[in-house]
Amino acid sequence: MGLYIEARIRADLDELWARTQEPSRHRRWDLRFTEIDPLPRAEGEAQHFRYATRVLPFLKIAGTGVCAGEKERPDGTRTSALRFSSPHPLSLIAEGGGYWRYVPDGDGVRFLTGYDYRPRWGRCGALADRLLLRPLMGWATAWSFDRLRLWLERGITPERALLNWLTELAVRALVVIVACTGLGLDSFLRLFGPLAATMAYLWPLLLVVTVSLALFAAPLPRTPAARRCLRTPPTRVRAPRLLGTLENPR
Repeated sequence: MGLYIEARIRADLDELWARTQEPSRHRRWDLRFTEIDPLPRAEGEAQHFRYATRVLPFLKIAGTGVCAGEKERPDGTRTSALRFSSPHPLSLIAEGGGYWRYVPDGDGVRFLTGYDYRPRWGRCGALADRLLLRPLMGWATAWSFDRLRLWLERGITPERALLNWLTELAVRALVVIVACTGLGLDSFLRLFGPLAATMAYLWPLLLVVTVSLALFAAPLPRTPAARRCLRTPPTRVRAPRLLGTLENPR
């Protein structure tokens, strides 16, 4: 699989399964989807669904998918797999597939995914995917997994987690802008009285430290962060056989 994301979540396996398998709860934490609507199905059939992602206020990319799950496995793990496609002419993703695995691990669960897709638009699409879309999809998946972790471990709703992230992002951006433009520098230096000249001399060093902290300091514990997730599989992984039983939706 082209992308791999793993998060360790201290939560009950059944609750994690519910918040990832129920469409109404899934779309709350997964940044990649705005809408997930299951379609009617006969008993025993795989679940087909429609999905949509709002990429701009006036643009929504839609597609269809099919998924199936294995809730009871001999080794105690669970698996779900899906295939998806989008006929939308502006969708860089033509079709793809992937899986989720739920691996009990002590007092928590290793929740991991592997997925890949085929971009459209020929060589231009492949280049845009490699430089822009694929890194963005990896980040969005990891960020969403940590958002889910906060919901399960700390009771922070996905909506509140998003607000925390936006607030912290705005504060960091404001610190960088103030530090780099020197806004309020004179007033700041006057606070040091006779030491103002010394502080002015040290200002470049303080500027570097301040900007570095704003850009690279670890996110607050209540803020979702992609960096908390594993992005490389610890061992060689294979897609589950369940994925091979699903046909590409059209």
